[in-house]
Amino acid sequence: MALYSARAGLFGKRFTLVLAAVVLAVLVGFRLSAARLEQHYISTLAWAVAGKLIVIDPGHGGEDPGAVGAAGVYEKDIVLEVSKKLAEILRQAGAEVLLTRENDRDLSDPGNHSLYQSRVQDLTKRVEIANQRGADLFLSIHVNSFPDRREGGAQTFSQPGSLEGKKLAESIQKELNRFLVNPGRAAKQVDYFANRMAKMPSAIVEIGFVSNPQEEKLMVDAEYQQRIAYAIYAGVVRYFAEPSQAVAPGSRI
Repeated sequence: MALYSARAGLFGKRFTLVLAAVVLAVLVGFRLSAARLEQHYISTLAWAVAGKLIVIDPGHGGEDPGAVGAAGVYEKDIVLEVSKKLAEILRQAGAEVLLTRENDRDLSDPGNHSLYQSRVQDLTKRVEIANQRGADLFLSIHVNSFPDRREGGAQTFSQPGSLEGKKLAESIQKELNRFLVNPGRAAKQVDYFANRMAKMPSAIVEIGFVSNPQEEKLMVDAEYQQRIAYAIYAGVVRYFAEPSQAVAPGSRI
């Protein structure tokens, strides 16, 4: 009887493990199938970005590395690679794309006397590129950081009171959650300089936490960078393709 009970217990454990593996495989398969269906759907909406002028701002650069990961990865390098990949996808869909920087530099003048002055001038010039060209969208790409290394996930931010900015940020957030392993992040409205100064719908996209060792490794991987870029692209496509709500009196773009 004792031997029978032991065998039954062992069988029960094996059955539980097998069942868990099957459920996991089904869930992974479902996620992959859903992602493929979404990619197909997005391909039918690509017309929505054709002819649109989109300014992509890879944050930081030059002497400003941005956030630095535990392994020494610089934010400025990650966001430049993702921005270039995003620009290429958008161009293939027919959009006109401008990058505020295409190499390791910032936009401030060399003669500035303080770090604060340099940062303000740098940010101002980035947004001015979009404002002066009359861009349809302004996207600022960044990497997040936090003392708690367990924090992770990509997140979008728009300017408080901007209905179109909110729609853009939420559209991109949904796609980031769909294509990346994202722990329930939601789009937020926060008063950031770039969004405040932009004269068109804009969003800041924090593509992950470089302070999280697992995400730091992912974000230097070219394939994962491509997934991030595609997710942002899909959000932009949905933003343009899906009808906007009526703009309330007194609200911003």
